[in-house]
Amino acid sequence: MKEEHELSRREFLGVSATYAGASIAAGSILPTIKPLGTVKKVAPSDRVRFGIIGVGMQGSGLLGEAIRIPEVECAAACDLYDGRHVLAREIVRPDLPVTRRYKELLDNKDIDCIIAAVPDHWHRQIVIDAVSAGKDIYCEKPMSHSAADGVAMVDAAKKSGRIVQIGSQRVSSQVCAKAKELIAQGKLGDLMLVEGWMGRNDPNGAWQYPPPPDLSPQNLDWDTWQGDVRPKRAFDPILFARWRAWKEYGTGVAGDLLVHLISGMMFMLDINEAPKQAMAVGGIRHWKDGRNMPDVHAVSYYYGDLPVYMRLNSATEMPELYRFQGSKGLLEVTGNSITFTPQSGKDMSPSYYTGSFPRAMRQAYAKKWHEENDARVRAEAMSEVLTFHGPDYDDLTPHLTTFFNAVKSRKPVVEDVVFGHHAALACHMANESYFRKNAVTWDEATKNVKG
Repeated sequence: MKEEHELSRREFLGVSATYAGASIAAGSILPTIKPLGTVKKVAPSDRVRFGIIGVGMQGSGLLGEAIRIPEVECAAACDLYDGRHVLAREIVRPDLPVTRRYKELLDNKDIDCIIAAVPDHWHRQIVIDAVSAGKDIYCEKPMSHSAADGVAMVDAAKKSGRIVQIGSQRVSSQVCAKAKELIAQGKLGDLMLVEGWMGRNDPNGAWQYPPPPDLSPQNLDWDTWQGDVRPKRAFDPILFARWRAWKEYGTGVAGDLLVHLISGMMFMLDINEAPKQAMAVGGIRHWKDGRNMPDVHAVSYYYGDLPVYMRLNSATEMPELYRFQGSKGLLEVTGNSITFTPQSGKDMSPSYYTGSFPRAMRQAYAKKWHEENDARVRAEAMSEVLTFHGPDYDDLTPHLTTFFNAVKSRKPVVEDVVFGHHAALACHMANESYFRKNAVTWDEATKNVKG
């Protein structure tokens, strides 16, 4: 028997907010998530005013969503490319203050918090500078560019007491929240293995983005964009647009895709730790465009004693999927559905090993087995397969809402600096294992990835 449940967007949002730490009950800061495009007039003192650093592909999307949330206002935007100053003003308003220098936003007393969507190699400095300046910050995933960067970011955030939320939205997904609930109820029994995967099969999915046609050293501060990366490279529009494919600036498919799988898994299993061990394989199998990060990456982990297997592919499309395998059944989670298939873990027919028995002995065994088990088998055949279908919608707005709620309420968020650090460590360990061609471990005492 199969039982299907249709959860409405509102119901799922309620579940999601509960697990994400956002209060959407009566009297909360942002009581409901309004339909996109609605505007609520509130006094300036009741607004959360944010500045955004980085208005590229992800940043422009964050900006467009954030300004539609009631009681939230964009006060200024920063980007090293002047074309994105124009874009920010197109999204917000023609007179929006814009700058190339992000510290101007940190010095602005009228700005309560920061959204940062910059290349990975800039995350550490911007987060540390923001929290040190007394600003809360929403930083895009992965939190860090290296394990050492993550350690420094955790220390700075704890010292400052500011709110840091990382932008991997699975922790605000209504689907993941429902899966978390089912797992907590013990439906899976003993957890045996977790699998996760996703894949793409087009140039956009492999980050072969077209650079802005007008990009030049005159409208882009190329030297600052490169940051502390050595050696410095000559101006290259390809690097600017496709930085995820180079380890000097990005973290490859691990930091772009694996971090989503890891964050979602950590949330659904209610764990907040780095993996003990990682062993990766992969390669640049298809997108041989000069990149130095793999386009195929598969990783086996130990989280405690739990085996976890994750795989990414940039040249074979596969829907994002988790499989939680337990002694009582299988839980499959996609972007908008959950299916639990129960398993009794008991024999449903006489053992095939009896094929090695003489006929009379085999027949006697089978007769006794059926007498003792047929009633049970008939009952178990009616076990329910549970399927939950959610709406096809983006969980970005709930994730941003959680952050802005926390800025006002000072309540902690789920995907804080420690959670973000642990999720990013899984990605760094995957990359370290790939390049070292060896298993790696995380040493908490020395805060290092060891081979």
